[in-house]
Amino acid sequence: MIKIGITGHQKLDNTTAWNWVEAITCQELDMINQPVIAVSSLAIGADQLFASLVMDRGGQLYAVIPFDGYERTFSPLDVKKYHRLLSEATSVEVLRTKGTDEDAYLAAGKRIVELADLMFAVWNGQPAKGKGGTADIVSYALEKNIPLVHINPQNRTVTQK
Repeated sequence: MIKIGITGHQKLDNTTAWNWVEAITCQELDMINQPVIAVSSLAIGADQLFASLVMDRGGQLYAVIPFDGYERTFSPLDVKKYHRLLSEATSVEVLRTKGTDEDAYLAAGKRIVELADLMFAVWNGQPAKGKGGTADIVSYALEKNIPLVHINPQNRTVTQK
């Protein structure tokens, strides 16, 4: 089984880009000829979409949760999907990082990279807006020589790094 980590945006400037991201992610997943384990922190946006798509294809979910009480960061609507996905996870790892929520997000992103054989990044190519953002995790994955599929929702390109 291949473990594929996900990092990506929670929101996109152009919300119609989510349909494109979903279609491209499906294409990329369909090219992988083995069972997949999604490694995700289950944040809204790219993380939850990726986890759902892998599980829809019969894959498994390894959830890396940044901290106890993570659901407090979700809206009431989003927390339902989070709890549903979490309940379907094959494995759940809750981190106990000292410091701020952002410190925990960075630690969770790095843990996902460390577990992954391959990373998917739904990323506009811009610097991270906060510590532990997508750009930080992409940099860490490249530093660790983890192959990366960069799905850019802004200019609608897919590159392999």
